[in-house]
Amino acid sequence: MYLKLNLQYFAQEKTEKATPKKRLESRNKGQVAKSTDVNTAFILMLVFLLFWLIGSYITQELLAMLRYTFTDYMLMELTEESLHTLMLEFSFQAFLITAPVMLAAGAAGVAANLLQVGVLFAPEAIKMKLEKIDPIKGFKRIFSIRALVEFLKSMMKILLVGIVTGGVMFFFIDDLLRLGLYSIRDGMILIGRLIVIMGLAVAFLLIFLAILDYMYQKYDFEKNIRMSKQDVKDEYKKTEGDPLIKSKIKEKQRQMAMSRMMQEVPKADVVITNPTHYAIALKYDENAMDAPVITAKGVDYIALKMKNTARQHDVVMVENRPLARALYAEAEIGDQVPEDLFKAVAEVLAYVYRIQQKI
Repeated sequence: MYLKLNLQYFAQEKTEKATPKKRLESRNKGQVAKSTDVNTAFILMLVFLLFWLIGSYITQELLAMLRYTFTDYMLMELTEESLHTLMLEFSFQAFLITAPVMLAAGAAGVAANLLQVGVLFAPEAIKMKLEKIDPIKGFKRIFSIRALVEFLKSMMKILLVGIVTGGVMFFFIDDLLRLGLYSIRDGMILIGRLIVIMGLAVAFLLIFLAILDYMYQKYDFEKNIRMSKQDVKDEYKKTEGDPLIKSKIKEKQRQMAMSRMMQEVPKADVVITNPTHYAIALKYDENAMDAPVITAKGVDYIALKMKNTARQHDVVMVENRPLARALYAEAEIGDQVPEDLFKAVAEVLAYVYRIQQKI
């Protein structure tokens, strides 16, 4: 009994890590590994630290507002002008109290985003897309594995936050039981201290959970942007070009280069041969050149073509094995003859000129 397998299923399986190009495209679309828990933890931490540091200032400002309200504003004659002045005064006082907290929350949110994704401007992420309001896709998102994971995470956070805050209250249970014996001022100070301590404890807990959540988001993001082997091949073709086409282009370029080189052979003064494996074409113009120049060179098949071309155009060929090998190894097409080979080349050219004079 034989089973038939469609190999395309294996080719389309996303098992390869995303390429840098794929990562850049995802980033430009706003698709990055990011945890909202990191933002929440940073904001809570910085805000409650600020409450710890400037809580007395906030308390004094609030008490001052209450004092002025009951001593001055309650006795104020209520007119349109006085009401306008009262509202401006209350707004200004509220701004002075809340501005440090709002600035701290904003700075914490920006710092958390920069820490996770850096500077990112992705206008494509805020474009209007009809698929975002597709009820079928929305239903799938609600009842997906990811939604279940997020639900379990939320329930776990609620449970842990309840345990932490309950632990803080249990630690201060004696003070709470005696709260009715405290003065209003001392009672407010105790409640404020408890709120700040519980807030910091929850913030530390959320930072720990945020680290775990960010690791999960990173893993999930890497999993979602994986590519199949075919995707990697297609991307390579788009960026680097089809290998078959590139090989044809290179072959065409080699043919054109060889054609140009062969056009220089008839213009050469001499072709130095190995005699069978190497061929070097030299040209020298005493009015325009400081030294002889190599106009063409080749081995094996190219050398054979050079010799046939030279024979067809009556270019003198000289057999000199050491010189041919040395010129081929030490110089490229268009280069002047190396200084250490001047003497040998000069002897060859002198021989060629004598033959040409006899002709």
